[in-house]
Amino acid sequence: MGDVLGQLMAPAVGILLSPLPIVGVILMLLSQRAKQNGSAFLIGWIIGMAALVTIVVLVTDPSDLTDADSAPSTLSGVIHLVLALLLWFLAFQQWQKRPADGATPEMHKWMAGIDSMTPLVALGFGAFLSSLNPKNLIMNIAAGTAIAGAELSSGQIVVAMLVFIIIASLAIGGAVIWFLLAGESANATLDKMRGFLVQYNAVIMAVLFLVLGFSMMGKAIPAFIS
Repeated sequence: MGDVLGQLMAPAVGILLSPLPIVGVILMLLSQRAKQNGSAFLIGWIIGMAALVTIVVLVTDPSDLTDADSAPSTLSGVIHLVLALLLWFLAFQQWQKRPADGATPEMHKWMAGIDSMTPLVALGFGAFLSSLNPKNLIMNIAAGTAIAGAELSSGQIVVAMLVFIIIASLAIGGAVIWFLLAGESANATLDKMRGFLVQYNAVIMAVLFLVLGFSMMGKAIPAFIS
């Protein structure tokens, strides 16, 4: 169980440090339906992540991920190799998109519509960002395969998933809970955070993808040299 929780740290922190979902929830907390949309986004965020990790765990055969001697299988190595290459490709893309010195990055089109979102749309949007946007999709697959490959009991699987989801949701959940407790007095700080994350999103993500790619490659190599 301890080994699995250790393996879940990298993908959980990878989701935790994603700037764009944090910017999205901050914009919701600065909108007219702040409390309703912020809460709905958080609920959707948790549901989306839990659903995807559950699907990965259910469809993954633990015997495919380990050999008879409990060493990582070739399939496990291939999965982590592919994830590493995808992360490095995303790192390159993000680095190419970084704004020039002194330039203001363009806002994503979806950000312009946040103020008019209904709680139901915010719920779905949270579910999408936590599970199906490319980087989080990769991180959830990595978490799901780590849990599935450990051959845990049902109770241990639930605990592992809860730990993963809680860590991955600390930034989003923290922002929403802080706003619900502090109210509009939190607006100025949230807006400053939004500005910083928008300005440095590409650089943060490029570094994050690069580091996570090396983490995935570190899990792939033992399967090919054991």
